[in-house]
Amino acid sequence: MKTVDIEGLKQVLKALMGPYRERVPDVEKITGAMIEKGMIDNQDDIVNDHIAFRTMGVPNLGIASFEKIFLNYGYTKKDYYFFEGKKLNAYWYAPPQPEFPRIFISELRVDDLSMEAQDTIKKYTGNINSDPVDDLDLDNPSEVGNFFYKPLWELPTLSDFNALAQESEYAAWVIYNRYYLNHYTISVHDLPEAYNTIEKFNAFLESIGVKLNSSGGKVKISEDGLLKQSSSIAQMIEADFARGETAEIAGSYVEFAERLPLPGHVKQSGLVDRAQRRDGFESANADKIFESTYSEQTNALKNHLQG
Repeated sequence: MKTVDIEGLKQVLKALMGPYRERVPDVEKITGAMIEKGMIDNQDDIVNDHIAFRTMGVPNLGIASFEKIFLNYGYTKKDYYFFEGKKLNAYWYAPPQPEFPRIFISELRVDDLSMEAQDTIKKYTGNINSDPVDDLDLDNPSEVGNFFYKPLWELPTLSDFNALAQESEYAAWVIYNRYYLNHYTISVHDLPEAYNTIEKFNAFLESIGVKLNSSGGKVKISEDGLLKQSSSIAQMIEADFARGETAEIAGSYVEFAERLPLPGHVKQSGLVDRAQRRDGFESANADKIFESTYSEQTNALKNHLQG
């Protein structure tokens, strides 16, 4: 059995977080305010519950390709999720050691879209004749880190982007952003008591001007009541399209998760061990979290900022 390269995994995650922090202003805004309130001393004190990626379900891409990166670094494939309305498949992956984030990878079921949307996607992805991950030296963290931001297909035209967005905002996001980190997740229950529930932390976020995704309510609660999640709304980024066109589109966002103790593991004193808390994900929660990049939410953010 292959030995997991823990140091290599740390490098891969660092390579992901750098560009993400630069691209998502809410990351530094939230971290700075958390330091100011004494919740943490620095960014490294934040426990990252999970990170998420979006992919295209076409030959040589999608989950079957992308997951190879994290399986190589000791992650274990776990539960499958199906999002009928959004036409998505997803899996989550457990880390090799508890200090690392879980991974959530979703893929668009391209064959479930209209022929027009399928043709648009295949116009960009159709010339990928082999799995690009197979060309990587997966044991080289630097090469893997660069891959997340490598263009695998041509820059889309603005008209193609807009046409896709009419049918699937997820499709439009991926055709432009590719494997950019979609979000990372602050583990709320690991914070000091004054902020260690999703309700308390949401109040803090709103007090510093962070607008929350309201789809399905600001707090998304699993059926068993043991997983509570919320998320910021993706801020708009200036995007360069083919033919020299530019437009503002949704970037990435930040998520917040509270995992409650499993029955029989009620907190008595000190911290509850990670293994004693609710694990995995909840499709109903995730379905609404996806909408952090959708126009209904980003328009609400825009109106909020202008108001």
